[in-house]
Amino acid sequence: MSHAHPENWPVLIINGALDPELFKDFKTLAAAAEESDGNPPLSEQTLVMLRGADAGDHSVLSLALYAPDEDSDPATAEDLAGIAVVVEAPGQPEAAGVLELAVHPSYRNQGVAGRLLGALQDKRGFDGLSAWSHGNHEAAAELATRFGYGPVRELWKMRLMSSTAALPDAGLPVGVSLRTFVPGRDEKPWLAANRAAFAHHPEQGSMTLADLQARMAEDWFDPAGFLLAVNSEDEILGFHWTKVHPRQGPHPPIGEVYVVGVTPAAQGSGLGKALTVAGIQHLQDKDLHSVMLYVDADNQAAVALYQKLGFVRWDTDVMYGLLTQN
Repeated sequence: MSHAHPENWPVLIINGALDPELFKDFKTLAAAAEESDGNPPLSEQTLVMLRGADAGDHSVLSLALYAPDEDSDPATAEDLAGIAVVVEAPGQPEAAGVLELAVHPSYRNQGVAGRLLGALQDKRGFDGLSAWSHGNHEAAAELATRFGYGPVRELWKMRLMSSTAALPDAGLPVGVSLRTFVPGRDEKPWLAANRAAFAHHPEQGSMTLADLQARMAEDWFDPAGFLLAVNSEDEILGFHWTKVHPRQGPHPPIGEVYVVGVTPAAQGSGLGKALTVAGIQHLQDKDLHSVMLYVDADNQAAVALYQKLGFVRWDTDVMYGLLTQN
């Protein structure tokens, strides 16, 4: 490998979706970073945008830093040293966006992240840009401070040892029943219920039909684990979408409380707790040893509910925002 400083390495900048080969390279690097750090460096929505056929030129911006190899030309997938992705925030001012960055473990402590951020600053600037640190590693915190960023949001990852959890009896409100999601029929009604339930949520409430379909196309999607609470007219009042992460090496499969939502008309009825318990029971029935979820640290009501159910804080993702002008 070349020992030239990363400031001289080429940065490939792409607007819009990636071609299949480059998307594969991004996923390979992200997988290597996750294996090293214990956290995925790119969120699910970012991966959806990166491969989405409808990703517009101004909706996603990617930077790929290649490490020159003296013995091979051109650069190959093994030479992808770092990646940075900006997803423009839907419904927000044009300058608003969210950054995620990952450096391959083989190229760390060489200035790769700084090179990527320098290229991003030249291309787009940092105005309106926030950044996720999944796992809030020390190196990410130091990098954030160097570029004038500070913590603005915490997302907790919580875990329940489902094999030993004794769940409370949480019955459904009167007139409400549970059924499973029906592909080809429930997409639009569910999107409407999701928008209502998460009207003030920065990510979940803006999910589109394309976003939903992308998730339904994933190997993990199982409509049997997508529970809908409906009234006598079959109107969706709430939902619990579960997810199962497959075994990775020595790590056993784990269930996830993927998203629980209750529409305004049904809030305060105890439906949220009933849905949460029903979804966990579904995951327990699949013999999963543990269940995880993500929750905003400042959502005190949700945190309290999950703690009462036996969930404990496992890890933390931190969003950084620009505190000073560079």
